[in-house]
Amino acid sequence: MSRRLRRRYIAVKVEGGYVPDAKDLSDAIWTSLLRLFGEYGASKAELSLIDYNPETRRAILRCSHSALEMVKASIVAVTEVGNEKAALHILLVSGTLKALRRRMEGFTERTRRS
Repeated sequence: MSRRLRRRYIAVKVEGGYVPDAKDLSDAIWTSLLRLFGEYGASKAELSLIDYNPETRRAILRCSHSALEMVKASIVAVTEVGNEKAALHILLVSGTLKALRRRMEGFTERTRRS
């Protein structure tokens, strides 16, 4: 009997002078994951880029529930994207994509008011 896969969705903000494209961002996170945890750890992460908006510099990533802490460590360890200095900040983590997007709307409204 197969068990349902548990996944987590992570909202990430890219900061720096360079606006990367989706491929550069994905490559930078994968490189960090491989450097920190090796091929075995990276394979357990089941990491994928779901959505990226270059205008707002926000991305949504999906990973395995069991590898969430590894992926979070890899995201914040990124220091450059596309050979340019950059920093990645984790905004929110959620169990469903729908809930993450709903919480992102509220998060965006709160930051506009501040």
